[in-house]
Amino acid sequence: MSLLARHDVAVVRAGNPSPFTLTGTNTYVVGRNGAWVIDPGPALPAHVEAIAVEVERRGGLAGIALTHDHPDHAEGAPALRERLGGRASVAGMRGAADLPVADGDWVGPFEALATPGHAPDHLTYLLVPPAGSAPDGPEPAADPARDALAFTGDAVLGEGSVFIAPDPGALAGYLAGLERLRERAPALICPGHGPLVEDPQAKIAEYVEHRLARERALLDALAAGARTIDELLDAAWADAPPFLRPAATVTLAAHLDKLADENRLPAEVERPERPPWLP
Repeated sequence: MSLLARHDVAVVRAGNPSPFTLTGTNTYVVGRNGAWVIDPGPALPAHVEAIAVEVERRGGLAGIALTHDHPDHAEGAPALRERLGGRASVAGMRGAADLPVADGDWVGPFEALATPGHAPDHLTYLLVPPAGSAPDGPEPAADPARDALAFTGDAVLGEGSVFIAPDPGALAGYLAGLERLRERAPALICPGHGPLVEDPQAKIAEYVEHRLARERALLDALAAGARTIDELLDAAWADAPPFLRPAATVTLAAHLDKLADENRLPAEVERPERPPWLP
């Protein structure tokens, strides 16, 4: 039996594929007789209806939990709540949330873990089975030390990497959040986009090394005299296709902020402006 089945989790994927959302936003429906929805996704009528049908099949809605308030994850929350009776709370750090959540809080069956960087309000939700719980059939009892799921939104994707928004302390906070997630050692990562991650430790290590490699490339470019945005992008994001250059520029700003905070950035370096489309 898969870990999703063991935890009674269904995936409903939104029809919003793009270079930034991969195959679409993954919405997760967890439990029954009071099911929780993680990231209802965009307000596409067909997607909202598909989630509502799954929730109704499971006995109704207990609540909605948002990993962060970007539209491709949170926009559908009001419509879904209305479709299912309008009474359930929306948990998160900002935006449509009416149930405030902070790092370490419990939301229904989930423990919230702050994983900022992609957005300052970003949370990962950890689902840990009760000790000794087991499904019907010959499956062994659940082991809380090994069977936890992590719903990571855009902190960790099923493939590729994420942009880091240039908020104060964003990149340092992102790396710290990844390390905390690694310490919790989930058995499966359920990302906001892309396939499930069946080797979380390897994926988290890959994400940390990816960011540190970008930083090393930036430091080498700065040491060689690069000072403009284009020079730094060409040096550290040479692998980014043209359509991803705006996202790379956003992440460049976060990297430069970190270097500045650490007194490792020359004063004359050109700094990207925060784009208007960031919340």
